Amino acid sequence: MKYLNRNTWRIGALGATFVVASAGATLAQEKAVTIGLTSDPSHLYPLAGEELSSNIMYYHLYDALVSRSPELEFGPGLAESWENVDDVTWRFKLREGVTFHNGNAFTAADVVYTVEKARASIRPDLVANVASVKAVDDLTVEITTPKPYAVLPNDLAELLILDEEYTDQTGDEKMDLKPMGTGPYMLKEWIKEEKLVLTAFGDYWGGAPAIQTVTFRPITNPATRTAALLTGEVDVIQDLAVRDVDRVKSEDRFQVITRPSLLNVVLAMDTREKSPTIEGKNPMTDQRVREAIARAIDMDAINKIVMNGLATPSAQFVPQAHLGFVDGMDFREMYPVDIEKAKELLADAGYPDGFTMTLDATNNRYVNDAQIAQALASMLAKINVNLELNIMPKSNFWGYIRVPTENSSLIMSGWDVPSGDAGSMYGALFYSRDKKEGYGQVNRGSYSNAEMDALLDKADSTPDIAKRDEYLQEATKILMADIPMIPMHYEQDVYAARKGITLVPRVDKFISAFEMDVD
Repeated sequence: MKYLNRNTWRIGALGATFVVASAGATLAQEKAVTIGLTSDPSHLYPLAGEELSSNIMYYHLYDALVSRSPELEFGPGLAESWENVDDVTWRFKLREGVTFHNGNAFTAADVVYTVEKARASIRPDLVANVASVKAVDDLTVEITTPKPYAVLPNDLAELLILDEEYTDQTGDEKMDLKPMGTGPYMLKEWIKEEKLVLTAFGDYWGGAPAIQTVTFRPITNPATRTAALLTGEVDVIQDLAVRDVDRVKSEDRFQVITRPSLLNVVLAMDTREKSPTIEGKNPMTDQRVREAIARAIDMDAINKIVMNGLATPSAQFVPQAHLGFVDGMDFREMYPVDIEKAKELLADAGYPDGFTMTLDATNNRYVNDAQIAQALASMLAKINVNLELNIMPKSNFWGYIRVPTENSSLIMSGWDVPSGDAGSMYGALFYSRDKKEGYGQVNRGSYSNAEMDALLDKADSTPDIAKRDEYLQEATKILMADIPMIPMHYEQDVYAARKGITLVPRVDKFISAFEMDVD
């Protein structure tokens, strides 16, 4: 994967549209922007949880050792460079002169502290492939991996660095309200469910942001979000409702900006013998039942009717450019819609009359998520698999479906892989639970396959990217045959903004004010 300097990609990505002003000229303009998000962040402390609105804030407030460009190119962040000392040892040279928002100097001790904090938090997955970390000196860190691991720098793009002194003094519980990072923006004000205001950090190592004040407003209702844009209450909105695209395009004052998303909407099936919402033995322990469910779901119809054409049916669990993608393999071609075949599979498995279970889904996390859930219920009813819908806001959803998944039999959620590597997704979602620290932590279907685990172990133990890709492709073939989860579609990210706003959508769906400008 390509590595490049963060300032280079920021200016390069936007250079065709505008020229970045000098720091003095930018400050004189006092530029501000208001952005309408689909929801308020749940957290501002990056080890407290993960969901999109929170992630957006994290990357404004904090930095990682490795940066990730809008196109998922990885390059220097808080670390200027890195090298392999041997097969399992990586040496990172840290950027000199970086300070946290409170003026504390960023040093190697903060990196060591952050790794250990992550290991003891609810996000041990962030350091699952870190065996040890030590400060060689104030600006040098050595990280060892349990086995040779080729993509450690990519993983570290998600580990946001904390100020050791400040975090210990403040305490984890208060870090949501008093975040302290090295990022391009600082928290000015957060009135929950109303607004969150950030101001530019003038001493940011990556250069002064062009926009000095960023206000994020949570607007959960899609129609209200569109109205807020059209009336001038906000300058940019996330997730423009598909039904409003033509309306906004017809207004000369606004622009609609789209790009294919990394977010794969998926349907996870419980594979335990006893499932919480199913009477008797769980039918989904049988691959034939899982295949029947897959053959009953018409993603082309969902895309056309529910998504207004603004989605792409998923061929696999990760996009084509990712490590682990198998050329020529398409889930829809393997399991085309066939109601009669699905009924035969159910009958062969011993369920000629079908069965009933509950589908857990959100109503404000994915584009038209509640409508998709309703469409799934209608489609599966054709094979006598009756879904009772349990639809809830995402603020309740993540806790409800949390592993060990005591409440759920069938879950509609989403997953993206900004690392460009299927291994992180497979290790989190499909590795046998409670078998290896940092793995299987979101395996909500309790899927377990020894061959799959062994392939992921091999992938995570080689320094050779080509071999890693080979192992992950073999893992993909197993998943496509076993069907513990159904890949449904990739969302199309749809933004709307008033003209005069420069917005380059990111592949990872993060909205970054640092990468924006405004007339």
